[in-house]
Amino acid sequence: MNRNIYAALIAGCLSTMVFAQRNDASTAPTHADKKAANEQAKADKKADIAQAKADKTKTDAQADADKSAADANEKDAKKE
Repeated sequence: MNRNIYAALIAGCLSTMVFAQRNDASTAPTHADKKAANEQAKADKKADIAQAKADKTKTDAQADADKSAADANEKDAKKE
């Protein structure tokens, strides 16, 4: 019986400490944290734009290659 009481008391103390740590003001984001997050968001946006441009360039190059191949096939067909 005493063991159960001690276990409950210890569990209660631990949960209180965890709750206190989660609500501690020192864990709130600092100005530097907010600035870093903002800079990361800007970098992510630039990376997304660069990736979109690269994808468009690749798609355009593939379309040009496909058109060239189709033109070559047409010329070959006319020769025959």
